[in-house]
Amino acid sequence: MIWVNAIVQGVLLGGLFALFATGLSLAFGVMRFVNLAHGDLAILGAYFGVTTSDALGVNPLLSLFIVVPAMAALGYVLQRYAFNYAIGDDPLPSILVTFGLGIVIQNALLERYSADSQGLDAGSIETSSIELTDDIAIGTFPLIILGVAILVLGGLGLFLARTRMGRAFRATSDDPITARLMGINDRNIYGVVMAIAFATVALAGVFLGIRQTFGPSDGPALLLIGFEAVVIGGLGSLWGTLLGGVIIGIAQTVGNQLDVEFGFLNGPLLGHIIFLVVLLVRPNGLLGRRSR
Repeated sequence: MIWVNAIVQGVLLGGLFALFATGLSLAFGVMRFVNLAHGDLAILGAYFGVTTSDALGVNPLLSLFIVVPAMAALGYVLQRYAFNYAIGDDPLPSILVTFGLGIVIQNALLERYSADSQGLDAGSIETSSIELTDDIAIGTFPLIILGVAILVLGGLGLFLARTRMGRAFRATSDDPITARLMGINDRNIYGVVMAIAFATVALAGVFLGIRQTFGPSDGPALLLIGFEAVVIGGLGSLWGTLLGGVIIGIAQTVGNQLDVEFGFLNGPLLGHIIFLVVLLVRPNGLLGRRSR
């Protein structure tokens, strides 16, 4: 039952990882944009949650109603007036721009909040759980995070498939030049895509802050997890992102259990190994489309 519990907890953790990776998957799927500041943006969202909940005296979950729209607006502005100039056939400009943005965010957070770790207190929901057996319990808050991840990914899938804006997303992703000839403003489309990416990463950042402590320099580790989830699931595949997040989550909890039982192969290392194996066997990811 110990191993079953590790797998269950890994699935729940995978919901948080999938939320981290959603913005990366969407931005790359539509714009082929590689955002190296994505992890730092999650930490920025968590600190926004700290500031908002302290200033207003509200539960961090309520701060989401301010943090998520604010981060979405920031994403739209940055895309329209900065990132759009870095998009092209060469990925190097976008890599350099977002790498620099990540450094700026880390140093600004360090200056404003110091290097001390912080956390968000959401009350009793953090410790409440559902007892399945004597050995297995499902945390209420991790279950909520998994449910939110499924709703977000499902909502984005319906948005892309059923709405006019979603069809414009897909058209721009497939052929931006033809999309422009058909009257689609690709610059505006890219801005909306980045707004959604920032909103989802802010949501994940606040959830992370409630689950554990965080500091200004934690962003790169989150970026690595997000990239691994996206690549394992398949670049541009939303449900593949959820699958990749769950796989990484299970790898971390099972790896931690192996480390406790046998003293080797800790959680992050097992996740990296699975990432490399998938990359070797299926370079397009488990649910990614094959390219010619």
